[in-house]
Amino acid sequence: MPSPEGTHQVEVSEEAVGKRLDRFLTDALGTLSRNRIRPLIKSGLVLREGEAVTDTARRVRAGEIYHLTVPPAIEPDPEPEDIPLDIVFEDDHLIVVNKSAPMVVHPAAGNWTGTLVNALLHHCGDSLSGIGGVKRPGIVHRIDKETSGLMVIAKTDIAHQGLAALFESHDIERMYKAIAWGRVYPASGHVDKNIGRDPHNRKRMTTLESGGKTAYTHYELEENYNDIACLIQCRLKTGRTHQIRVHMAHIGYPLIGDPVYTRPKLSRTKSLPESRQNTTRKFPRQALHAQTLGFVHPVTDKPLKFEAELPSDMKRLITALKG
Repeated sequence: MPSPEGTHQVEVSEEAVGKRLDRFLTDALGTLSRNRIRPLIKSGLVLREGEAVTDTARRVRAGEIYHLTVPPAIEPDPEPEDIPLDIVFEDDHLIVVNKSAPMVVHPAAGNWTGTLVNALLHHCGDSLSGIGGVKRPGIVHRIDKETSGLMVIAKTDIAHQGLAALFESHDIERMYKAIAWGRVYPASGHVDKNIGRDPHNRKRMTTLESGGKTAYTHYELEENYNDIACLIQCRLKTGRTHQIRVHMAHIGYPLIGDPVYTRPKLSRTKSLPESRQNTTRKFPRQALHAQTLGFVHPVTDKPLKFEAELPSDMKRLITALKG
């Protein structure tokens, strides 16, 4: 695939009239993701009649000619690190990994090294997708630091563009396994509550009657552990921050080990031997695992579906709960 770097001239056809500028350029070029084009527009790198156009939502008109300059990708701040990755699938366009807990996805304050980004930079090298003019892995979705399981990462711009579109249209199959306090009732159902920042604690998310973002989680009971706790399947139609954790806490079944949305009810575990009580009460993370990931390959159109079995710590927790 030719490099997208350099200046591109694009004329608006009759079929493209009325499109947002960022969508028009994404569709017209076909080699850059919308997430990469947006910051280029905002940085003044898109010209019309010699003048910079910085409004990504501007509606294009017939006959207009735009010039887009794509700068070379710059080296990222994160350094490549030789960190083992559990690779489930990889080709020239994307990679699927089974992320361990407590691996952080992006470097940030307190976690500048040892992240998935650092590992991917070492593993993929120069094949990574350049997004927003920055040479870094094309991560199109995230899972929390303390959540384990499957993630897909783009290695090329065309894959990033296609994956981003699939997530935006909710055409991704995602099934999580979670261990929650209590026994969910009814045994299957859904939570359809908007999620946004908790106005009383900006580090938490919460369900909202108005505002926030739409969020839909379908849950199903898989195993019951003496009514102390249960294993549930959660299928997502949306992918909001902390969605499963917030939704399950909202209906009264918070996840074991979740330090943000629950406090363990110690009376629930009194029937267990002391050693098993400790395993349950002191579980060090939210008991949540991204087990299934399915989508149509954005380049080959081949249907893909991956499974990652429960990690050993969640298996030990189940053994303790069974008593």
